[in-house]
Amino acid sequence: MGRRLLYGVILTLVLAIVWLLLSGMWWHGIITGLGVASVIMSIYMAARFGVIDGETVPFTNLVRFGSYWGWLGGEIFKANIDVVKLSLAPDLNIKPVMTRVGVTEGSDLAKTTFANSITLTPGTVTVEVEEGGFLIHALDESFADQEAFIDMGKRATRAADGEAG
Repeated sequence: MGRRLLYGVILTLVLAIVWLLLSGMWWHGIITGLGVASVIMSIYMAARFGVIDGETVPFTNLVRFGSYWGWLGGEIFKANIDVVKLSLAPDLNIKPVMTRVGVTEGSDLAKTTFANSITLTPGTVTVEVEEGGFLIHALDESFADQEAFIDMGKRATRAADGEAG
């Protein structure tokens, strides 16, 4: 019960901060009241659905996720350069491939983070989630490096679950 309360408090604070930042309404009477009501209603519904836990409120993992997002940003930058080089090549010798990447370990949050990271990286898209992994479309066979996918999966698991992966 203690962890659920902690997650509930963290989720309340995050929702309130996000609402304040996005609305820009620091104190405008009824508008702020409606913002408070929306945060309270969101927390109430999440509690009723029983989804306030470590996976739906991953804010306790911000340091690990921050490190992962920094690494992923670098990978996205490098992949952008590779896609531009490939698309501007005079011969345009692109060889798209479909590949499977096995995923057996990690929580649902880790797997979701991994699948979304693949899709965020230019040149690759997670096409299908299968029982033991993902089906991935790569713009070129050079983007279908299994070792790179395995490394990304381990990093996603470490960020989400705190495990070595």
